[in-house]
Amino acid sequence: MASTPQETLANLLSEDRTFPPSPEFTRTANVTAAAYDEAAADRLAFWETQAHRLDWSKDWDRVLDWDNPPFAKWFTGGELNVAANCLDRHVANGLGDRVAIHFEGEPGDTRAVTYAELLDEVKRAANTLTGLGVEAGDRVVIYMPMIPEAAVAMLACARIGAPHSVVFGGFSVDALSSRIEDAGAKLVICADGGFRKGKPLALKPTVDAALERCPSVEKVLVVTRTGQEVDWNERDLRWEDTVGTASAEHEAQPFDAEHPLFILYTSGTTGRPKGILHTSGGYLTQASYTHHAVFDLKPETDVYWCTADIGWVTGHSYIVYGPMSNGATQVMYEGTPDTPHTGRFWEIVEKYGVTILYTAPTAIRTFMKWGDDIPARFDLSSLRVLGSVGEPINPEAWVWYREHIGGGKCPVVDTWWQTETGAIMVSPLPGVTATKPGSAQRSLPGISVDVVDEQGESVPNGGGGFLTIREPWPSMLRTIWGDDQRFLDTYWAHFDGMYFAGDGAKKDDDGDVWLLGRVDDIMLVSGHNISTTEVESALVGHETVAEAAVVGASDPVTGQGIVAFVILRGVAESSPEHVAELRNHVAKTLGPIAKPRQVIVVAELPKTRSGKIMRRLLRDIAEDREIGDVTTLADNTVMSRIKVGLRSGSED
Repeated sequence: MASTPQETLANLLSEDRTFPPSPEFTRTANVTAAAYDEAAADRLAFWETQAHRLDWSKDWDRVLDWDNPPFAKWFTGGELNVAANCLDRHVANGLGDRVAIHFEGEPGDTRAVTYAELLDEVKRAANTLTGLGVEAGDRVVIYMPMIPEAAVAMLACARIGAPHSVVFGGFSVDALSSRIEDAGAKLVICADGGFRKGKPLALKPTVDAALERCPSVEKVLVVTRTGQEVDWNERDLRWEDTVGTASAEHEAQPFDAEHPLFILYTSGTTGRPKGILHTSGGYLTQASYTHHAVFDLKPETDVYWCTADIGWVTGHSYIVYGPMSNGATQVMYEGTPDTPHTGRFWEIVEKYGVTILYTAPTAIRTFMKWGDDIPARFDLSSLRVLGSVGEPINPEAWVWYREHIGGGKCPVVDTWWQTETGAIMVSPLPGVTATKPGSAQRSLPGISVDVVDEQGESVPNGGGGFLTIREPWPSMLRTIWGDDQRFLDTYWAHFDGMYFAGDGAKKDDDGDVWLLGRVDDIMLVSGHNISTTEVESALVGHETVAEAAVVGASDPVTGQGIVAFVILRGVAESSPEHVAELRNHVAKTLGPIAKPRQVIVVAELPKTRSGKIMRRLLRDIAEDREIGDVTTLADNTVMSRIKVGLRSGSED
């Protein structure tokens, strides 16, 4: 890791607004401040208590085996079935008629699937997989749109002990085939297609092309979603003809707490894919507890909606395993926020009486750009908790979310975690924390996140550094699939005995954590490291800016110059005077050192399908290099349109 000056990663923004929870919310909160004391007194006993929220077939002998760090084992000797904890136990407890999934298709078709119906479908799918020769330990790749069958497929794999690897339904042939090959998958479960932006998007042809390179796959199970014409061959089986006719009698068998549950490949990888391996007992313990604690879930009355896709870890932990282990009723939406109109999300909130909403900052900034009047047309009064996930959230976007979506009353829980951590690590607790716009605030009970300097020493309050995790946690990745050395080199080689997340962060004067984005996105300007997140937040704080992406470009004088790409709101077009105003606004907000060298107005930004901005590609443009790989972009033509916009940029 490159050495950096100690003033690096300093948070230049100041934020003094706080929003304490209402007394009414605090009175009924699932988790109180006592949880922090309990975990601090005995961290392992705390996690043992949370594990007892689940049903175990056999109790564990030891809470944590850390004899061979960093290879952790949690709840060793314990046995459980993950799918049974998500389904069977709720039905056995008389909750079979509770709606598990309110499905809303993009074309407007709907389904309400109860826990009893979901259990029956998972049992039939489990019998189908077993009949196709899938055994415990065999890998299954799932390539699906956001339909209930995607969750069924995941839970059926968990039920029979076959680790699944979900690939986002939209990734390319190369991305899909490389993941199938790396996992050595025996079976692929897909759909003919899904609906996106008002039209059917075919998925089966991508699977067919990928499997020309993947001899390990024996069968393909295909769900009919769009009814598109697709090619069929002897390895293909229709879901409706197999799962639809299979027996619904299936007894879930217990598996060891450390039995592999899933492999999930991190987005944006180049070269050989990096498969993050998660196991069963510890993962489900933390996913279940954090969903209960962070969102204050009341399963009898709440309607929960996480807007992520199951192709990302957020969909694994906070659509499937966390919510269903807690018996939640949730919304699953197939499509995009602007189809058939830009009020679709708020229409869904109103229709189902959504009480808990978990979405991404990039979506929130998009809603801001579309205008305050759109959510104002809908009744959002059912909402009581708002969540943010995926990247640091700008303070102004946070405040807009609270005011215009939450009616000025809903706690906002800004969460930090990763594919690798498996579950939320840093977040406010909505009944405890006086929240600060833009801050994830502090480690959850039982979690030991710290901000350290280059030597691995904790920085004082007010200091910046590198976000690390000092102690093992239940839902931690166990390794990189098939490559223990890569696991060690990637996550454990930077600081002795600590997991390094790859993110920069700062502690404010209260000790609360502010995420500054990936260390790779820190800009070195005249010897000062400045976070892209900081400058972006300053720009979004201007009334005419809906969204911003900032990169550092080589500069012969300062080392790096700050180049900002902005999307406007409330103004028809920019002018040299307006660009100068934006540059001066940043200088006034953060100081002259952070004043952008260049501000470029664009209509859109390059984003992955999960909504993350690809700053690497913007750096290519800012430095006039050949554009790199665009295969993971949601729209791979956006870069050519931005290049045209570069010519109208302004600089002093």
